[in-house]
Amino acid sequence: MERITISLDQDLAQAFDDLIRRKGYHNRSEAVRDMVRASLETSRLANDEAPYCVAVLNYVYNHHARTLAERITGLQHQHHDLVLSTMHVHLDHDNCLETVMLRGKTSRVRAFAQSLIAEPEVRHGQLNLIPVEVDRSHSHGHSHDHGHGQLHIHTRPRT
Repeated sequence: MERITISLDQDLAQAFDDLIRRKGYHNRSEAVRDMVRASLETSRLANDEAPYCVAVLNYVYNHHARTLAERITGLQHQHHDLVLSTMHVHLDHDNCLETVMLRGKTSRVRAFAQSLIAEPEVRHGQLNLIPVEVDRSHSHGHSHDHGHGQLHIHTRPRT
């Protein structure tokens, strides 16, 4: 592990200490590591340097909208290789929340999410992407990128 030293003015250091206490970190180093990781992942996603991801797509829609439920289901079936799971919640008489867990090539996950969010009567759509590494070969000698959603994804170990 490499050590680095940073200097913060007293007000910023106090605000940082307050933040890490609220978030439950045991020390500044853990908090800084997580902040650096998050910034690096955000940068990788923004610069299209994260070829694979896992993701959560959340959206609210009016379930009374004609044919919307069928269109959403159709889109999910067309992208069955990306969709791992969905959860449907009835919010009130008119509105439903769906959460869709996704896995695959980042560009395809983004495109699918955008096409679903763009459907008329879908509102409040939000996609949360997490870059991951795909383990293409294991010691047991075969690839896990089967091209139909069977990616074996491994996250980087926390350091």
